[in-house]
Amino acid sequence: MAEHFLDGSVTQPFWDNSVTPRLEVQPGDVVTFDCPEPCGQVTSKWNHEDLAKIDFAPIHALVGSVFVKGAKPGDSLEVEVLKMKHKGWGWSGHLPHFGLLAEDFDFAYIHHWELKEDQCHFGVKDIVLPFQPFCGTMGVAPAEPGRIDTIPPRQNGGNMDIRDLGPGSKLWLPVLVEGALFACGDCHSAQGDGESAGTGIESPMEVTLRFNVRKDFAVKEAQFETTSPLTKLDNKGFHATTAHGPDLFENAKNAIRYMIQWMVDTHGLNRSQAYIICSEAVDLKISEIVDAPNYIVSAYVPLSIFKS
Repeated sequence: MAEHFLDGSVTQPFWDNSVTPRLEVQPGDVVTFDCPEPCGQVTSKWNHEDLAKIDFAPIHALVGSVFVKGAKPGDSLEVEVLKMKHKGWGWSGHLPHFGLLAEDFDFAYIHHWELKEDQCHFGVKDIVLPFQPFCGTMGVAPAEPGRIDTIPPRQNGGNMDIRDLGPGSKLWLPVLVEGALFACGDCHSAQGDGESAGTGIESPMEVTLRFNVRKDFAVKEAQFETTSPLTKLDNKGFHATTAHGPDLFENAKNAIRYMIQWMVDTHGLNRSQAYIICSEAVDLKISEIVDAPNYIVSAYVPLSIFKS
């Protein structure tokens, strides 16, 4: 087993199976990726006006690609997440025309977080989240030729934003081209299931992964295992809002709207602050999907994040 380091001086904001790999590794090798801020441009000094002018071309600032020797189409690439290390800061925000409630929040808003050891400090109302890191984007090159953006998830993985893919987890991706051509980035220090505002706590981070090739285990799309509890925030219980109707997407919107109003009324946050907390700490769940014509989506917020 060899250990490698891949710096973030060159980023790959696309998927393309013709890309020249930056690194070749053997199965069993470990690679540390020095992942920059996920959008490749935001700094800890940015304000709302800066975010309003964000350039989507560098998004996502992925590090790669890595050619894994022996990986062939039909195999599965096994990616084991060993550790993740933050660099002291991160940001969250919302933008017009983006996020679950884009029609409700038609302006740019940014919020900066301070990361200290294993905590994420919101800086308002003493709200603190545990540091629960993961790569929002991990993927391999697609089978189809041509360059495609990284915004939506696809068969090759990509921008899946699965918060349970943190240290201790294993991810299996379908190998679609020889060598797999793996890249990763878009690191989040915390995120609720659903990422409702469109951002996690977007953070530069060092990510250490181990690669293996599985020829005995074929997957059509990403599969994973996680050994960690699905939330670290269950010691004081939860407040949940619910919404019903025939459309799960509309139900999710309304459940988050009700949660935002609850945080405004109960904890004195403004609406943008509450929307950000929904994105980073609220988990959307399908509570019922069998009693047509109406289904239930619930939004859960852990009460332990509120100190008052």
